[in-house]
Amino acid sequence: MKKIDKERVALGIAAPVLAVVAAFVVTSLVLLATGKEPFRAFQIMFDYGFKSDSQVYILNKATTYYLAGLAVAIGFRMNLFNIGVDGQYRLAAFMAAVVGGSVSLPGILQVPLIIVVAMLVGAMWAGIAGLLKVSRGVSEVIATIMLNSIATAVISYLLQPGRLAHLDSNTNSVHTTVLPKSGWFFSITPNPQAGSIEGFIVIAALAGLVYWFVLSRTRFGFDLRTVGQSESAAHAGGVNVKRMVVTSMVISGAVAGLVGMPALLNEAHQYSTEFPTGIGFTGIAIALLGRNQPVGIAIGALLWGFLDRTSNWLEFNGYDKEIVGVMQGVIVLSVVIAYELVRRYGIRRQQRKVGEELAAAARTNPRQEEVAA
Repeated sequence: MKKIDKERVALGIAAPVLAVVAAFVVTSLVLLATGKEPFRAFQIMFDYGFKSDSQVYILNKATTYYLAGLAVAIGFRMNLFNIGVDGQYRLAAFMAAVVGGSVSLPGILQVPLIIVVAMLVGAMWAGIAGLLKVSRGVSEVIATIMLNSIATAVISYLLQPGRLAHLDSNTNSVHTTVLPKSGWFFSITPNPQAGSIEGFIVIAALAGLVYWFVLSRTRFGFDLRTVGQSESAAHAGGVNVKRMVVTSMVISGAVAGLVGMPALLNEAHQYSTEFPTGIGFTGIAIALLGRNQPVGIAIGALLWGFLDRTSNWLEFNGYDKEIVGVMQGVIVLSVVIAYELVRRYGIRRQQRKVGEELAAAARTNPRQEEVAA
């Protein structure tokens, strides 16, 4: 039993390791083709990426990426492709900023209010795609893409002076009302020279624990994974498939609502035209890299944060900044291929083991061999 467990762990580790190695090899070839030294580029990335201020930056970036990866992974476990995380977190952050800027409560109430509003908005926006899928058969991919565009249009309409935003005469930027200090989240400052770690990293870690517990230790998680593997089998087992589809989309949207909270509560304290975009699509890559597992998603988020941090420094040292984008794309492609190769290898190995065990049993019991024949 222990041997089998060790083999499963080894196979689980082999895929991401293979993907990262393949990404480094392909990136090295691209650098060589452009006349650049690959080993020097990697040395620059590692030297700069492991500085104390870089580590703080990577942790802060990884917090946001981790939440985006979790939101996407919830849909993936149900065999749903929630490509609308980008629109869900932006609309959620905008509405949370409007509500948070319009009231002033003690911090113990103000911060939870903002977070709950964000989760509710994200859940409702994702729930629309779930309802369209179960009631009209609309693909969640098409629905969430359209909802992304609608969310952008709604934010653009409301984020105007005289509506739900204000024009800053000093910077000419348009933004919502600045959150009162009671709505600011705490920060952790182990080294003042390196900067502060955003306190929302604690919420992200808790979200990962809840994700693991619900999917691995509850009946709901079992039903969710069953529907993702086979809707017909789940229906035969008494699971309400339509309700599970809507529920999983709602939960995915609620987690997506948390994605913009580090930027809102720890950084900008307002929503403006400069609010970060595109994080939802990054979450897709990170969920794939982490194989929808909380620990794997965390590693993927840290890797993405590391690559983001080192890209500018590579450009400063004479390398093309786009090489990091090439590396990220190759990692995602390599992950898909590597996991499939490892999966097929595991199946063949299991089949070979079963064949060997049956052959051994037949040798020890000739009558069983006659029956099998």
